[in-house]
Amino acid sequence: MRTHTRNSDSAAHVHKGSALLDPLHRWATATSSPMTAPVGRTGGQIGAADVEGIRAVTAMYRDVDNRHGGALSRKAVVAQLNDAVSLLDTCTYTEATGRELLSAVADLGSVAGWMSFDAGHHSSAQELFITSLHAATEAGDKALGAHILQCMARQMSHLERYEDALALVDLAQYGARRRLSPTTASMLASLEARFQAILGNLTDSEAAAGRAEDVFTGIVPGNEPTHMAFFDTAELSATIGVAHQISARHSQGTDRTRRAEAGVRLIQQALEARPNHRVRSKAFDHLALARTHLTVGELEGAHQETIHALELFGTINSRRVGDRLTELHDEALPYATSAPAIDLRERIAHALM
Repeated sequence: MRTHTRNSDSAAHVHKGSALLDPLHRWATATSSPMTAPVGRTGGQIGAADVEGIRAVTAMYRDVDNRHGGALSRKAVVAQLNDAVSLLDTCTYTEATGRELLSAVADLGSVAGWMSFDAGHHSSAQELFITSLHAATEAGDKALGAHILQCMARQMSHLERYEDALALVDLAQYGARRRLSPTTASMLASLEARFQAILGNLTDSEAAAGRAEDVFTGIVPGNEPTHMAFFDTAELSATIGVAHQISARHSQGTDRTRRAEAGVRLIQQALEARPNHRVRSKAFDHLALARTHLTVGELEGAHQETIHALELFGTINSRRVGDRLTELHDEALPYATSAPAIDLRERIAHALM
């Protein structure tokens, strides 16, 4: 069975703690400086159509990532990013177009980083995220910067650096406080709920979940940035549902049951609302349900949801989903004398061979 990518050589080279966070604090207070429009370059003039071309490519790769996982197209999107960066270095453009170009390149870079993260290339992913954050800062795009920071926070959580994950969410909330759309604010609050739950801060987790739900009601369709399209009703329900599932593990008795039931209800709502192309997200939803059932000893439910997750896992190439399966395999060990848990663990081990 494959080992978790948090134990890989790539993960060992990821910046953590103050080495990661101290340089990023400058982003929170940075202001975009005037751009000098380049002249005399030989690469030609860049216009709005070229920027839209980069955004179209970014949208295409986001869709591929959602449907198939990041591993298959990771190298292609990195190559596309390098081509886009070369436009910044070799072409001429107006100041306004230059800012739009920087923003488009930063967004494409965030997709490259996300695909690398999904493929288990943690060090490369972090480098891409940080480079993209710098580009978003130069573009004056604080909202996109907050999105990139939440990508980094999810990676840190995956690597069990939960304090770092929460600090990155805090940084995104503070740094983009005047530019946060309702979708971005809701997303960051829902992630705060999840990370607070992991750290055992259950009251803070519930408060953050409440804020996420409240802010979400203020979303005006069509007014949100394109990079936030993924955070819909399903994603909100799933993120808060997982926060309840994690809180249940920190609870006892009726509190555990109540939190687990809330988690199941929300994650099932997420599954029902997921668009068909969000294949990897559906796999994560089934895994979240399996782990929630396992928390309260409902082994048949955990077994059934694992089967659904494995069916989807067979259609995508995602090391992140594989890592979650590894975690579920380990969590089922205390129940390894029961037939459903034995079969669950055997099925996961076979899928991860």
